[in-house]
Amino acid sequence: MSEARELGSADIQKVLELLPHRYPFLMIDRIIEIDRDESCIGIKNVTANEPQFTGHFPDLPVFPGVLLIEGMAQTAGAICCRHIMGNGSKTKQVFFMTIDKCKFRKPVVPGDQVRFHMKKMNQRRTMWWFRGEARVDGTLVAEAEISAMLVTE
Repeated sequence: MSEARELGSADIQKVLELLPHRYPFLMIDRIIEIDRDESCIGIKNVTANEPQFTGHFPDLPVFPGVLLIEGMAQTAGAICCRHIMGNGSKTKQVFFMTIDKCKFRKPVVPGDQVRFHMKKMNQRRTMWWFRGEARVDGTLVAEAEISAMLVTE
């Protein structure tokens, strides 16, 4: 029999506790609908004043695809850290290990809200594998499979 869903969330203060990333490289503003370490949705509010738009591109600002993937990785990393901390361990670092099956579908621009839908595919000891989708207004804009390794104390 499967465990019941335990939905939770993490506001920006909790995200800052879980991840070592800081502005301007923190790619998630909030995490909603956390279901244990199985799945979650991270949110990124894309704004015109972000530093990447000064060069990507000045006359046509497009959120870089690599930062969409980083947002997926940070969302997944946060729920990994949340799970580990819930078990009494302290996470020293989360390392982004692999990216596979990455596809970019549509551009993301200032004013968009990106939702990173992450679902755990597998876990072995400190290695975690996730499937992620980035969506804007329900439309798929990017997808990938990623893995991460946690280093704990």
